[in-house]
Amino acid sequence: MDKVLELVFLTAGGKTARITVDNPKENLGQQEIEQAMKDIIDSKAFLTTSGPFAVAKEARFVERNVQIYQFS
Repeated sequence: MDKVLELVFLTAGGKTARITVDNPKENLGQQEIEQAMKDIIDSKAFLTTSGPFAVAKEARFVERNVQIYQFS
């Protein structure tokens, strides 16, 4: 099962931007995620066409099952 953590931000231009973290640390709590998102915003490390990240909108864990069939 694949698991990712999606961090969703609003940019200074009001658009939505997303960072996806593969295989996130287990048992992350809301406060830890919120603080990490604040740190990302404060670092100004990401710039989009609609400006830098400005607001932490939401975070979500996403899991999916992938079944592969291989044929010769």
